[in-house]
Amino acid sequence: MPLDAITIKALAAELDEKLCGGKIDKVQQPERDMLLLSLRARGGNMRLLLSAGTGSARAHISAAAFENPAEPPMFCMLMRKYLTGARILSLRQPELERMLVIELACRDELGLESRRRLIVEMIGRSANVILVGEDGRIIDCMRRADFGGDAMRRMLPGMIYRMPPKQEKTAFFSVSSQDRRNLSAGADRTIPVDKWLLSVFSGLSPLICRELSARCGGSYDTLPEMMDALAESVDAGDFCPTMLIRDGKPLDFSFMPISQYGQSVSFERFESFSELLDAFYSRRDRAEQQRRRSHELTRSIKTARDRLARKLSSQRQELERTEGRENVRKTAELVTANLYRLKRGDRALVCQDYYDPACPEINIPLDPLKTPQQNAAALFKEYNKLKGAKKHLTVLVEQGERQLDYLNSVLDELDRAESEKDLADIRRELMETGYIRRSRGAKPERRKPQAPLRFLSDDGFEILVGRSNVQNDELTTKTARRTDYWLHAQKLHGSHVIIRCDGMEPPEDTILQAAGLAAYYSQGREGGRVTVDYTMVKNVRKPAGALPGKVIYTEYRSLSAQADENLAERLRK
Repeated sequence: MPLDAITIKALAAELDEKLCGGKIDKVQQPERDMLLLSLRARGGNMRLLLSAGTGSARAHISAAAFENPAEPPMFCMLMRKYLTGARILSLRQPELERMLVIELACRDELGLESRRRLIVEMIGRSANVILVGEDGRIIDCMRRADFGGDAMRRMLPGMIYRMPPKQEKTAFFSVSSQDRRNLSAGADRTIPVDKWLLSVFSGLSPLICRELSARCGGSYDTLPEMMDALAESVDAGDFCPTMLIRDGKPLDFSFMPISQYGQSVSFERFESFSELLDAFYSRRDRAEQQRRRSHELTRSIKTARDRLARKLSSQRQELERTEGRENVRKTAELVTANLYRLKRGDRALVCQDYYDPACPEINIPLDPLKTPQQNAAALFKEYNKLKGAKKHLTVLVEQGERQLDYLNSVLDELDRAESEKDLADIRRELMETGYIRRSRGAKPERRKPQAPLRFLSDDGFEILVGRSNVQNDELTTKTARRTDYWLHAQKLHGSHVIIRCDGMEPPEDTILQAAGLAAYYSQGREGGRVTVDYTMVKNVRKPAGALPGKVIYTEYRSLSAQADENLAERLRK
C-alpha cells in the first residue's frame, strides 16, 4: 500500500527526532527512483532512504544493503554537489499531506550558508524527490514533468515549486467530532461504509476505511464512535507500527492494529516505523526487483527449455516406436521362410507363426510392386533401422534429460539471484555452456568472480553457499577441503553448502543450521520442510563431462530442515 498521511505523520516525528542536526556525508542512487543519504547524527551513522517508486514511494532509515551502479546517474551527481556536507535542520509533514519536507542548511559555491529543501512527494504515480533552493525554485527533481497534468505543477529546473493541489474532500483530522457525526448522519446508507468514508474524507487510506467499517460492523449507527476513537488515538500519538503477513509474505502495513482479516493474516510489530518500512519493502521488493532484472534472461532460458522439452518429447515417442523392432524382425524371417509360396504382385502372405507355440495363421501385408525377396529385404532394413535408432535415441534422450535438468537448475538460480552481479555470473555461465550467444564483436567480460555467500554458525563454524552452478563446482571441487562437510537439498535444485571444519567434527546445531541454509537456497524454499543430504567432501565427485553443478555423492546421511529466511539473515556475514 502507499504510505497514508497518518503513517507519514508518525514517521516524520520519528525521523525529526533521530536525524535533526545530522550531517550528510554521502549521496548514492542505487536505483533509478531511489536516493540514499548517509548521515552522521546523534544516534550514530545512519542511512536515509528516499524513494519515488510507483507503489513504493517512502522515506525511512534503512539498514538494507544496495548495489550501486558502476557510474552514478546525473541526478545523483547533482545531489552530491548540493547535499554533501549539508546539515538537517528539521523534517516535517505539511498539513497531513503525503509528503515529507527536509529543511537543510548548506553552503553554496562561494562558501556562504544557504537554505534548501529536499521534498519527498509520496503521491501515487506522481511520486517525486525534489530539491528546492532558497528562492523557492526547483534546482532539480528525480522525475521531470514538462507536459500534461496541472500546468502550475510542472516539474523542471528553474520553475517555482508549488504544493500539490488540495483534495476536494473534508479533512478527517481537521474537523470536529460533531462535523463528522453530521456528515455520517446525512450519508446515503445504501453505500457501504468504507466506500462512503473514502469518498467523503481525505487523510484516510482504503485499508483504514475498511478497518473502521469492520469495527462498526458495517453500520452507520456505531460509525461515529469508531471515527472519534481513531481521531483521539492519532491526536494522542498512539501509534503501533504493524506489518500484516499472509502465507509468510508481507501483505500490508499500518500505524494501528488491523482486525478485518481475522485469522487469515498474522501480524508483526516493530519498534519504529523505519524498521517497519525497511522490513516490508525489502522483503516485498527484493523478489520483484530481481524478477524485473532477470526477466530477459529468464525468458531466454524458458524458451530454450521449452524447445528442448518439445524435442525430448518427440525423441521419446520415436524411442517408444523402436520397441516394436523385434516384431519387424520376426515378420521378415517369416517372409524369408515362405519365399517359395510367394510370387511378384502378392499383396499379403498368409502363413503360420512358428514363433508362437500355437502356430496360429497370421496375415502379413506385402508391397505388390516388389518381388518376395525385395519385401523380405525391406523388412530386414526397417529392423536394422529401428535397432540403430534405439541406440542413438537412447543417448539423445539421456543427454536431453540432463540438459533439461540443467536449464531448470538455472531457472532456480535466477529465482534466488540477489544482485546484478549474480545475474552476470549466470549469464556468463550460459554463454560458456552455449545456451546464450555472445554478441558479435563483444569481448569476453574480464572480472573477478564473486565469492560464495558466507555465514557463521552459532558455534563459530564458517558456512559457504554457492551462488550459481559454476560457483557450486568451484566451491565443492576446489575451495572445500576433503574433511569439510557438504550439504544439498535431496532431489531438488539448489546451492552446494560447505561447512568449513578444519579437521574437526561440526556440532549437531551447526549441521542443522547449514541444512536450514541448504533448504532456503534451494528449489524447496517456499515448501516448508526439505530433506537435506550431508556427507564429507571426500565422498562427493563430479562425473567427467557433467554440466555445471552436477555431482554424485555416497555414504551420506539425511535430515529434515526448515527453509528459514530469518536464520539466513541472522547468520550472514
